[in-house]
This record gives sequence, structure tokens and C-alpha cells, in this order.
Amino acid sequence: MDVVREGGIGFLGSRLKRLGERMQAGAARITSDAGLPVQPMHMAFLAALDGDARTVGQLVEAIGISQPGVTRGIGQLADLGLVRSEQGEDQRQRTISLTPTGAAVLARARVHVWPRVEDAVRMLLGEGADIFMAQITALETALAATPLDMLAARSGAPALTIRDYSDDLARDFADINVEWISAMFHLEAADRAVLDHPREQIIDAGGTILFVEARGLGIVGTGALRPSGDGGLELTKMGVRASARGLKAGEFLLAALIERAQAMGHDPFYLLTNARCAAAVHLYEKLGFQHDPGIMARYGARYERCDVAMRYRSSPNIRPSAGR
Repeated sequence: MDVVREGGIGFLGSRLKRLGERMQAGAARITSDAGLPVQPMHMAFLAALDGDARTVGQLVEAIGISQPGVTRGIGQLADLGLVRSEQGEDQRQRTISLTPTGAAVLARARVHVWPRVEDAVRMLLGEGADIFMAQITALETALAATPLDMLAARSGAPALTIRDYSDDLARDFADINVEWISAMFHLEAADRAVLDHPREQIIDAGGTILFVEARGLGIVGTGALRPSGDGGLELTKMGVRASARGLKAGEFLLAALIERAQAMGHDPFYLLTNARCAAAVHLYEKLGFQHDPGIMARYGARYERCDVAMRYRSSPNIRPSAGR
């Protein structure tokens, strides 16, 4: 599996870097075959200095790389005797120019290296060569105007979204719940009845199942609202995949479930859990659930593992409809 290729457009930078390294490796062999002492990365320096002396700042602008990168490249060319550094008219700056040896290397590169590399690239790209180069130019221009991180900040796509139940998500509903229940407890008959038949047990009974989807990860969490038959509504079978912990998907999902429950109008709205689920209990408390002995007495026998019963009161921390 090629992770970079399979990563799609989000891995474009890594893919272009890898592509550049492969092309540079081939160009290096062509340069070596031509008997030149330089590397492909030096060609832009030689071209920028063709007939002109430039300051480091001017080379940064001409080549489009950082000042440390320019300084490093110039140092390498100076060691090879291909460029020289002289005091400029402005005493605070030095100018870089080609030595006669450097000019001779540039001339040989123009004849023996650059045409061969260009021919090879055109063979790779075929009739789309000019279109591809135009796209690269457009990409460079756009990034120069607005860096990638600023563009990302403008993206309106939410990281987390809520999805309603559909039968194609039944497997996700079961798998997510089996994962967390099996990690700490054992599946009870009451669990299996709901997980094996979510539509019949919850949807057709007037309840709701919601899912939280994380961009790039897919469905990462789920939770259900199940009418009790006596006017009550149970928050049940809520879990988040272990691989998605830290995304606050659970809090996002719980806020959506509370909002949906409030619209349904049942009373009491409650949940049954276990003290071993400490992180979940803390989240329930944060969003408005309170421990309630009456709920325990009324519904607690439903699960063997139940030793915590909570009833929803209210919470100022909920942000309804965010990102939905």
C-alpha cells in the first residue's frame, strides 16, 4: 500500500516532495554523466547568476527558497570554485557572481544537461506538459498570496458532523458498542437484543439513533434514545471508537442527543451506566445529568452492570446544532 498516494489530495505536499526527489535523483545521474561537479539543486543558482551579480536577498527572491538555503547553496558552489563573493557598492552587502569556471559549468549544463532533462520530462508528461506546468505556476502563485495554513483556517467544513440512523449504519452501531462494552464488561442479553436489531428495538419503537462522523475517519461514535414505554426516554448505547479518543466526539454527540431528546419531550430523560465508566460519567455530569436514586429504583435492574443512574436536568454548557 502506498500511503502517500492513497492519502489523496491532503498528502499533495508529501507527494510532490517525493516526486521532486525522484526527478532530482535522475537529473543528478544525467549531470554526473556530463562530467559536471554540481548537483541539480545548484542549477537554479547558476541560472540566476548568469551574466549578473546578485546579493543573497536577490537570490532568495529569484530562486524562491529561504535565506539559509541560499547561503548554504552559495557556500557549496564557492567551495567548488564556481562562484565568488565580493563587497558590493553598499558596504553592508556582498554580491555573488560566477567565476570563469562557474560560467563554463553553466554553459556545459545548458548544452548537455538541461535539454536532456527537459526531453525526459516531456516524455513523462506527454501532451499535458504545458498544462501541468501552468497548474504548478498557478499553485505557486496562489500559495505565495495565501499560505496553506491560512486557507485551512478559512475552510467551512466541520471536523465533526451528526448523522441520523440508516440501515447501512447498523454495523457501525453494533461494532462501536461491542468495542466499549467488551473492553470493560460482558455483553448481556439486553445489549444483544438492541445491537442485533436496532431498527426494531429503537427506531420502530419511536426512538432515535445518532452517529458522529469525523472528517477523514468516518463514523467514530454513536448513541441512542430509547422510549421506556412509561413516558420516559433512555439515553443508551453511546460509545466512541478508541481510535477517535481525544477528538471530543463524545461531547459533540452527547450534545446532539440531548438536543434531540428535548425536542421529543419525554420525561424523565435518563441513563444507566457503571462507575467504571468514569470518563463518561464525568461527561454526563458536565452536560447536565445528575445522579438520581429514583431512576435507579425505577430502571436500574435493566442491566446487571448498572450501578449508576442519572437524570437529565439542564446544562448551560450545551451548544445546540454546532456543526450539524
